[in-house]
Amino acid sequence: MTSSTVSETSAPVTIPQEAFDWYDEYAHGDIDRRTFLSRLASLSVAGLSVGVIGSALIPDYAKAEQVSFNDPAIKATYEEFPSPKGHGTGSGYLVLPTGLTASETAPAVLVVHENRGLNPYIKDVARRLAMAGFIAFAPDALFPLGGYPGNDDDGRAMQSSLDKAKIEQDFVAAAEWLSAHDKTTDKLGVVGFCFGGYISNFLAAALPDKIDAAVPFYGTPAKGELREQVKGPLLLHFGENDKRVNATWPDYEKTLKDNGAVYTAHVYAKAQHGFHNDSTSRYSPKDAELAWQRTIAFFNQYLG
Repeated sequence: MTSSTVSETSAPVTIPQEAFDWYDEYAHGDIDRRTFLSRLASLSVAGLSVGVIGSALIPDYAKAEQVSFNDPAIKATYEEFPSPKGHGTGSGYLVLPTGLTASETAPAVLVVHENRGLNPYIKDVARRLAMAGFIAFAPDALFPLGGYPGNDDDGRAMQSSLDKAKIEQDFVAAAEWLSAHDKTTDKLGVVGFCFGGYISNFLAAALPDKIDAAVPFYGTPAKGELREQVKGPLLLHFGENDKRVNATWPDYEKTLKDNGAVYTAHVYAKAQHGFHNDSTSRYSPKDAELAWQRTIAFFNQYLG
């Protein structure tokens, strides 16, 4: 059982671990929505209906705004960048601290979304980084198809229809564009969640001399021999109840050790895949806050 609770009445009830596991399968395209809801209906939990469990697990992005897009301490714009080896042109959400003078620069952090495009939660993460003094850029892999459509189901289907190798090259191009921005220093970090955790690991492997600090949240490693190029530093966050991702860690850790890579890994007890995402019941506030504090300290250490 998890500690997440929802209720149709005043009495709280606990969401069974099976529901979190099935949602993870659904969110990653292993089962369709009908199968997911059918499995939820098989649960016998007093006080819970399929609708209540489903609503608790599916993101409610109204909950995810910690930093207003109108906050005077930041300025956000949408910027395009060339991606000749990807989809030709990419686009993303650029957030700068407004306290920078005309001559000042700041270290940069690329922010990589999950497998459904640039949703409101990821935009908020970019704003949180800008509030911490970094220049944050969050590309949208769905830009070639018109951008994040406003709901996760369509966004997930759109992203799965794109060539993954081209998506990877779009993020390589985004990293290079951000590194060359006239307001950024020569230090570049990356943080990503789920699919974005994979991209963070991928960029640490594909651009080992450009990525100065990588922070994958519950991400799988780069494929094949590419991962042998990773040298870090990396800060890796895992939820204990995330069997799919955690199964890849032992082999990846062995590679990092063989590489002599600089890395630190944290496993958060009883936390789910997606525990940092504050728009669903998978969110673990205590773990998310600790992981975020560690992330900001890590970026401050390696990006300056």
